Amino acid sequence: MKKLIIASTSTLHGGNYLEYLLPNLKSHFENCEEVIFIPYARPGGITHEEYTQKVAETFKSININIRGLHEFSNPVEALKKAKGIFTGGGNTFLLVTQLYQNNVMEVLKEVIENGTPYLGSSAGSNITGVSMQTTNDMPIIYPPSFETLGVIPFNLNPHYLDPDLQSKHMGETRETRIKEFHAFNNIPVLGLREGSWLEVNGETIILKGNLTARWFTANNAPVELEQETDLGKL
Repeated sequence: MKKLIIASTSTLHGGNYLEYLLPNLKSHFENCEEVIFIPYARPGGITHEEYTQKVAETFKSININIRGLHEFSNPVEALKKAKGIFTGGGNTFLLVTQLYQNNVMEVLKEVIENGTPYLGSSAGSNITGVSMQTTNDMPIIYPPSFETLGVIPFNLNPHYLDPDLQSKHMGETRETRIKEFHAFNNIPVLGLREGSWLEVNGETIILKGNLTARWFTANNAPVELEQETDLGKL
């Protein structure tokens, strides 16, 4: 049975890395002495080693060891044997490119569907959807495909922002960009605000956190979803 936490962000304003999720992560990974971390998204261009060390420091507080996937000579086998997996945020284009280049996209999907506990934040959450096409990231590299894991039956827009009526910014809003996506695609999109996450158990997908989320479907007005909504039923 699938078991995922899919978070909009790793860090809330004024908080420490993953701090707001730690109580949930302790139970989510309760049977895991070690979690494999996928550092491919490399936020700010930091190295795989630097990123893994940052994650390791946080997980140490809940007595879980972290090993970076880049440390293994055979990443496919490493994921097959993993007791838990975390994919961090950064650039989704880079993350997806690296997953394909290292031939681990398919096996990652397989182990998640077979019940290996998974945590994603930001880019690591984007890849749980049907495609990466609703990311906010710059296309700094060209992935072999926009298709991602599809372990949830819709796309995500993490860090979703509502229009600021006081702003003088004249660029597109997130809602406008998602409408542009729906001019060519029928995949539903969830706008996931900061501090919100999804808890997935099998086909049940529950919205968690203190905020509503925004649900977009092609040719329909967006809908606000309340906390504890089961998106698996939509």
